[in-house]
Amino acid sequence: MSKGRQLYELQEVDLEIEAKQEALSNVQSRLGQSQALDEARANLATQKNCVYELNASQRAGEWEVEDLRTKVADIEQKLYGGALKNPKELASLQEQAEHLKKRRREEEDKVLDIMTELEAAQAKLAMISQEVESFEKSWKEEQTELSREQDRLSTNLANLEQKRKDLGSRIDAASLRLYEELRTKKQGRAVAKVEQGMCQGCRIVLPVRELQRARASQELVQCGSCERILFVS
Repeated sequence: MSKGRQLYELQEVDLEIEAKQEALSNVQSRLGQSQALDEARANLATQKNCVYELNASQRAGEWEVEDLRTKVADIEQKLYGGALKNPKELASLQEQAEHLKKRRREEEDKVLDIMTELEAAQAKLAMISQEVESFEKSWKEEQTELSREQDRLSTNLANLEQKRKDLGSRIDAASLRLYEELRTKKQGRAVAKVEQGMCQGCRIVLPVRELQRARASQELVQCGSCERILFVS
């Protein structure tokens, strides 16, 4: 087997390793907590807190209404119980009763508004809860699949790296050094296949003499244009 073919096969393995490493990196970046899921859970927590606060406001409002109702009942008991005869005291109590009734109506209106707002908030909470539940289910399924893909890619990479080691052990040090230097310069493509007399690295037709050398020589021949190692299949 020519050195050019050996290096071409090594390059194919290297390119496949790079592709698998990129795929593995992408999979690993998607494993673990999801920012979108974290945001959805935060939104759910915020909505739960909103419902909690509205519930607390409703209870406080209802207690206030009940307190005002008790106070009005106490005053009316004094007004109509017959114990008080003084007109000024009766007028004062009547005024207090009217004031408390007005406050009670205002508080009742507030409670009704809170109840309406609470109903809407609870409906929104139910919707968000369903969304988060669906989101979590999809995320867990995705994580399971990503874990499987990570295992598969890791196994493939281990096999490819062993294959590269085996291929590299059959190539002389000088050829490997040239290959690695060119691979760095040429974005991973140090070896170019020759097809129809053309270097597939730079797409330039090779001079006849250079083409003949690439076909006949057991040593490495580089393209005069792009300097890649030529491989004639």
